[in-house]
Amino acid sequence: MKAAEIMAKLQAKYSHEPEYLQAVHEVLESIEEVYNQHPEFEKAKIVERIVEPDRIFTFRVTWVDDAGNVQTNLGYRVQFNAAIGPYKGGIQPPIY
Repeated sequence: MKAAEIMAKLQAKYSHEPEYLQAVHEVLESIEEVYNQHPEFEKAKIVERIVEPDRIFTFRVTWVDDAGNVQTNLGYRVQFNAAIGPYKGGIQPPIY
């Protein structure tokens, strides 16, 4: 894996997202040794497929707070990679 090259491309594209870049860097560091032991991962471009999302949904949620004021918040649903099965998410029931 050429982690430095991947990070350079991502830094050029997402320079305004330091938290994202930090998270990607940490993941690449943690998987680099195992990744390099499997050349088939490089051929399948696994890292390139997991570092950028497949889809991002942005939506607004409008609600009335306790003081009777209307508030609007942005919500996001980010789906990264469905290679090993369907996307997970949504509202989950509590686990008891």
